[in-house]
Amino acid sequence: MLGAPRPRSSRQRFEPDDVDHQMRDLVVMMARGIVDHPDEVRVDILEPGEDAQLELSVDPDDLGHVIGKQGRTARALRLALGAAAAKHDRQASLEIAD
Repeated sequence: MLGAPRPRSSRQRFEPDDVDHQMRDLVVMMARGIVDHPDEVRVDILEPGEDAQLELSVDPDDLGHVIGKQGRTARALRLALGAAAAKHDRQASLEIAD
C-alpha cells in the first residue's frame, strides 16, 4: 500500500551543483541565440537537484521569440534541456516568465 504523498514544502532543499549550473548555462546560450536583446536573458534555478526547475526571463519584446509559433520554440528549449538533464540521470523543467 502506498503512503500519503509528502507535501512539497517538506522536500529537502539542495544547493545548485555543477550540473544545475551547466543546465542553466545551456538555456542561457540557446535563448541568447534567438532573442533581439541577449543581455536581458536571465535563467534562475528555482529548484536544484534531481528534478530541477528553471525559469527563463527575457525582455518583453522577445517573449514571442522564445515561445515561437504554437509554442514550438519553447517546446524545443524544453526538449534540449530534458535531454541534457537525462545525460546526468536527472529531470529538468523550464518555465518561461511573462
